[in-house]
Parts: sequence; C-alpha cells; structure tokens
Amino acid sequence: MTDSASLTNPDSTTNKDIIQRALSELMTTGSVDGLRPLFSDDFVHHRPDATFSTKDEWLAAVQAALIPLAGMQVEVRHLLGDGGHVVLHTRRWLPDGPEIAVIEIWRIEDGLISEAWEIIEPVARAAANLTWWEPAGP
Repeated sequence: MTDSASLTNPDSTTNKDIIQRALSELMTTGSVDGLRPLFSDDFVHHRPDATFSTKDEWLAAVQAALIPLAGMQVEVRHLLGDGGHVVLHTRRWLPDGPEIAVIEIWRIEDGLISEAWEIIEPVARAAANLTWWEPAGP
C-alpha cells in the first residue's frame, strides 16, 4: 500500500504497479469497469496514424475488443518505469489469430493514467518491417 504523497511523485515503482494493476484488472475481469477509476478524466490515447481517443472512447473500444479477444494470452516481457512514464512490452497470443508484439508507453500523473501511446505488430510480419527505410519497389 502506498501513501497519497507517493502517488503524486514520479515514483517509477508505484507507477509500474498502477499499470500492472490495470492490465491484471482487464485480464481477470474481462471488463473495463475496473479500469475507469485508474484513468484521469482527461486521458488521451495516441495512435501511430496521429488519431487519438478520449478516456470514454478508448474504454469503449477496449470493451468492444474484449469479446473477440476472450482467451487472449499475454506475456509481459518488459515493464520499465522512468519517473512519470511506464513502458510495457508484451507478446500476445490471440485466439484463432496471430501472435502480436505490443509496446505501450503510459504517462502517470497524480496516480492516474493520463496518456498512452501504443504500437502493435503481428510477429509474423516483423521481418517485412526490418528494412522500412528502403524505397518501395515499382
């Protein structure tokens, strides 16, 4: 248990605990209801295509994804904290789907998840992205 003072300071251990609690809540309950209090009201989720979603939009999208993802297995490979940021690297095995690698960066402010960025890549396609800097063929 942490005191309220440690939640307002950029404590990497406490912030990693917040992200672990969020992931555990989602995986064990299959619902976003337990996530809602862990996120700030002004939470923003950034996507690589420069779109973003608000707390309610993101939670709704995650809830909708939980049905087809029921039974997904998640292996945490890395959980790194640096001040107010936590980086989570996971491998996920989808039911009847591809294995994916996911990198998420979470920003924690005042003990709440306030911002997130994520990259999702099917592992089978990773080799095709190793030479992304080469010009496309004709």
